[in-house]
Amino acid sequence: MKRPASKRPKPARSQAKAPAAPARSSRRFAQTGKDGDTERRILEAARRVFVSRGTAGARMQEIAAEAGVNQALLHYYFRTKDTLARAVFREAAARVFPPLLQILGSDAPIEERIERIVHHYIDVLREHPFLPGYVLSELTFDPQNIPVVMQEVMGAERVAAARAIMQKLDRELAARADAGDFRPMRADQFLVNMGSLGVFPFAARPMFAHLLGMDDPAWERFLKTRRAELPRFILNAMRP
Repeated sequence: MKRPASKRPKPARSQAKAPAAPARSSRRFAQTGKDGDTERRILEAARRVFVSRGTAGARMQEIAAEAGVNQALLHYYFRTKDTLARAVFREAAARVFPPLLQILGSDAPIEERIERIVHHYIDVLREHPFLPGYVLSELTFDPQNIPVVMQEVMGAERVAAARAIMQKLDRELAARADAGDFRPMRADQFLVNMGSLGVFPFAARPMFAHLLGMDDPAWERFLKTRRAELPRFILNAMRP
């Protein structure tokens, strides 16, 4: 007679729970969330490097070092140097054009507006001297980019306001010409003259520095003198 098979006791199941997986949402945020302070540091570092090197001579490695981040993080925020340069230009352009429209559209006498515009151009470009070179480069290699950026900076409302301001300025210049104060001049000519006289020294600074032997202190002295003399030069050219 066969003995019944003895039943082996089953091993006790462990009651310990497996460690919980980290929450996907927080992990995803750590991987993809962008920090505003880091982005600001990168933009400020890029501006400083663009000032010293120009946009063409700047290197992403140098910008990363200036910002205190590694290149992988820099490329995470701005994939290419063109994207970063465009972001820096957009910020700088926002400091140039809206205040310029405000000055042009004010009810101050034209003489006062000329002085304020010259001071505005020189003061902003002294802080962002890479702007003229960037614009000239974009106009040469990617001319469609500048209108797009300007539209982003100005917005449709400001673009419409700019047209109204130019019409108002046309009427003011015509009235002053009829009164014998100024030579006849259209508003577009007036604005282009002002802009070119204000911007060109910054665009051509390397040439002037070489030809005139200007180091940084000499350049600052030149700008201080020009800030005072250029409004008088423009007004004298406008008078009959």
